[in-house]
Amino acid sequence: MSDLSLQQAIDNIYTSLNNDNEDIDLHIAALKAAMAKEGVKEAVFEPGKLAQSNRQGRKIMQSYFKKKGVAVAFSKSE
Repeated sequence: MSDLSLQQAIDNIYTSLNNDNEDIDLHIAALKAAMAKEGVKEAVFEPGKLAQSNRQGRKIMQSYFKKKGVAVAFSKSE
């Protein structure tokens, strides 16, 4: 799993979120590894692709990912 590119890892997160968070912890770990490999400090997600793109959903996502050691930001292109 650590051989994923950053974009592949982010796409897997979108899929997991849309499938009731199926294997989300595994995907977060893969995302964290991809971020480290590519030297990225923050994962950027598009709110329109999230299962819950409202403010509360984004804050919950940020909080959960932060607990797992991943900083999350959201793009402004909605």
